[in-house]
Amino acid sequence: MKRTKIQNSDRELSVEKKKAILEGAMKEFLAQGYAAASMDRIATAAGVSKATVYSHFQDKENLFSALVEQLVQKKFQNIFGCMDSQAFQGEPTIVLRQLATNMLNMAHCDEQFLNFMRLVIGESGRFPVLAQAFISNVEKSAFAKLCHYLASRHELVLSDVEVTARIFIGTLVHFIIIQYMLHGGDILPMERDRLIDNLIKLICDRSKDRESW
Repeated sequence: MKRTKIQNSDRELSVEKKKAILEGAMKEFLAQGYAAASMDRIATAAGVSKATVYSHFQDKENLFSALVEQLVQKKFQNIFGCMDSQAFQGEPTIVLRQLATNMLNMAHCDEQFLNFMRLVIGESGRFPVLAQAFISNVEKSAFAKLCHYLASRHELVLSDVEVTARIFIGTLVHFIIIQYMLHGGDILPMERDRLIDNLIKLICDRSKDRESW
């Protein structure tokens, strides 16, 4: 029993250290960029030794990938998590509207997430593997789940579920980049509800047209 308690305590301590390291890494990457980020400064910010950082993540690339995975899972949990399995049985117009609203709310209210996306895009030329880590985690969370939902809604009569999912997510990501990340709201103004309304209409009404052929 005593040994089990010690093992549980060590495991909890390891989890806390990992959390502290990821928080320190987020601050360091956003402040310095990927190339200039220092594992020494990350360790200092986390309140752990440099050896502890390496024991958890091996190198800076693995640390960045772990940060991407955690961030994407957390943010897309905010998008999908508030919708239970029963909600995903709802009408496409309702479900897609909720997903779009959740996604844009998340981006608009979280400056850290926007800054991290800027970092990923900015570093993608020199370090493509970083951008690939981001895309891989997005595919696992948002894209796969949306494809599964669209495929289950036979009334949509979609010729290509994956393309439809990309159109849906891509339109929202474009809006986030232009309106929020690049501060283009005054140059290319677009009301959020107008975008969501017409995106849903494009998917759902087009399906009705195909069904009548």
